[in-house]
Amino acid sequence: MSKPLEGVKIIDFTHVQAGPACTQLLAWFGADVIKVERPGSGDVTRNQLRDIPEADALYFTMLNSNKRSLTLDTKTQDGKEVLEKLIQESDVLVENFAPGALDRMGFTWERINELNPKMIVASVKGFSDGHHYDDLKVYENVAQCAGGAASTTGFWDGPPTVSAAALGDSNTGMHLAIGILTALIGRDKTGKGQKVAVSMQDSVINLCRVKLRDQQRLDRVGYLEEYPQYPHGEFTDVVPRGGNAGGGGQPGWVLKCKGWETDPNAYIYFTVQGHAWEPICRAIGKPEWIDDPAYMTAQARQPHIFDIFNTIEAWLADKTKFEAVDILRKFDIPCAPVLSMKEIANDESLRASGTIVEVDHKARGKYLTVGSPIKFSDMKPEITGSPLLGEHTEEVLKDLGYSFDQIANLREAKVV
Repeated sequence: MSKPLEGVKIIDFTHVQAGPACTQLLAWFGADVIKVERPGSGDVTRNQLRDIPEADALYFTMLNSNKRSLTLDTKTQDGKEVLEKLIQESDVLVENFAPGALDRMGFTWERINELNPKMIVASVKGFSDGHHYDDLKVYENVAQCAGGAASTTGFWDGPPTVSAAALGDSNTGMHLAIGILTALIGRDKTGKGQKVAVSMQDSVINLCRVKLRDQQRLDRVGYLEEYPQYPHGEFTDVVPRGGNAGGGGQPGWVLKCKGWETDPNAYIYFTVQGHAWEPICRAIGKPEWIDDPAYMTAQARQPHIFDIFNTIEAWLADKTKFEAVDILRKFDIPCAPVLSMKEIANDESLRASGTIVEVDHKARGKYLTVGSPIKFSDMKPEITGSPLLGEHTEEVLKDLGYSFDQIANLREAKVV
């Protein structure tokens, strides 16, 4: 089966996580992604957090599936000539270099546009162009702090907290992939390429829009009724950390289940959704609450919401998280077990859906990685192992018209 992005050639000049997450997604959907790496070393994540000596680290393998690897020294004249040919025959160049690195390499936007007027140049940035911090080096947690996520995450009596989810890196990659696809569709209409840029700060802010919503509500009325601080706590002039509150107007919390004393993940998330109040009362054995004026409405419940959660937690005391969810789902109550990464890795449903996949690697053997989170009715992306450093160098050069002798000369000169 042909894939939607077959025929799209992408030069992947990215490293670490944000850029590679973007290009990997496009590779899953059929694009020919050529990862350009430094001879002898390659992407820094090949060596970071290794668990098998001399084999590419999982950090690299899980972000570079389905790609081809070309080693190339773009500081040499021969290397620049190879890159020029590659630009002429490609559709997209994706980079997350430091600001100005491409220009210093000799590949300004004007030069790239001259070589290929249809080229789309996509960039990951820490901050948008013109931002007063646009010279700062940005990593995952820096982006989460600059994007407002950390200030609103955690508990009110503790410091700002970053999320384990890659809100700064992989999230930015997803945004950039959308930008690239949009630019490709635009090119079909205009015949012209363009520059696409996504900043890590902007991507985090985009995911924190409900907190920006709350800031404006707070500015207007001085309190946020769905936060745990209401009605007994105090609000300052900024959106507070809400612990495990739902954030969408439906009170929710993480509650202990059987075994929590020894299992750090023996919990469920329980949501007190308004229309589910009657089923909740029946499920936990408190039918008298259904028509009690002190509990009938969300406004009435909020002053003693933690008393309600404590009652639910007492009901959970003799039930495992899975037993509890199996009961509650029959009442159509929004809830979920708190799953550990080990449980996710072994989840048969996630394996069956292709969300978690096992792939082969020439050096590592079999390993687990994520599959496509996007599901299609007429396509199931095949996830392959990541490439070895320079594995496809000769293949790519042959595609560009280089002869066996020319390739040998480039290797001898350590250009590739």
